[in-house]
Amino acid sequence: MQTHPQPPVELPELVDAFAATGQSILDLGLTCHPEDFDKPTALPGWTVKDVFAHVAGTEHLMNGGQDREVEVLDYEWIRNDAGRFMERAVEVRRGRSGGEIVNEWRDLLPKRIASYRDPTLNPETVIQGPFGPMELTAMLHLRLIDLWCHEQDLRDALHSMGNLDSAGAAAFTSDVLAAFPARAARRADLEVGSVVIIECTGPVMARQGIRIVEGSDGRPYAESLFSGTAHVDKVDDETGEIIPLPLGKITTIRLSTESLTRRGAGRISTADLRYSVEGDEAAAARVLDVLTITP
Repeated sequence: MQTHPQPPVELPELVDAFAATGQSILDLGLTCHPEDFDKPTALPGWTVKDVFAHVAGTEHLMNGGQDREVEVLDYEWIRNDAGRFMERAVEVRRGRSGGEIVNEWRDLLPKRIASYRDPTLNPETVIQGPFGPMELTAMLHLRLIDLWCHEQDLRDALHSMGNLDSAGAAAFTSDVLAAFPARAARRADLEVGSVVIIECTGPVMARQGIRIVEGSDGRPYAESLFSGTAHVDKVDDETGEIIPLPLGKITTIRLSTESLTRRGAGRISTADLRYSVEGDEAAAARVLDVLTITP
């Protein structure tokens, strides 16, 4: 898989990307009018204010804070225990104004950035996250893509799209395409020999291709294709040699960074998505249907 710009991987890059995304969210909040906080988002049941509450509440917890106990009602959009847990921070803040929650985020953001830049930490340092302990770089990656997805939720609701060429955008795009092979092989009902290529046309530019093969257990698997050329090839892991593959049905899906990441976040259905297809349109739709990586 090729991605340009490259997603952040090293600890300093991840911290910088987290800081930039957090600041973008704050900037959006500071420009909101009171009525903006009541606008619905693509997240079922959540308004703009609720998304800010989720962002602030999660990082408040990461910062060692504790919210008061509150009863979370059986909202129809809560599907599991993790969703109920995430709803607590939103429920606690429902009686506060949007401006108050944005101010909470404004005060909290520099503390979170400073904690991640603590010189005593290293990439393997284990820290406590919302759902348990994780190594710092893995945790920061998850926090980055969560923040960036919610930034896009806010931008969508406020009709202020942007930041699609950022490190956060590159990280989420890379995650969606990394998940694409296994999801397509097991869930998209593709014929053995089928070749499917996804091209993200920008601002983040990326390309990932797969060929469906039958494993020794009789189940379908996806072989990643060499995506540095327009040819349907793969690379030998040991020699680096480019190996031409026999062709099955070739389907190419092209879509923008915005479309790919909104579908990957599960915020828009395939039926409502803007994309183009060369090849089997039905297969392309099935692949896009299984591309969501968020809970």
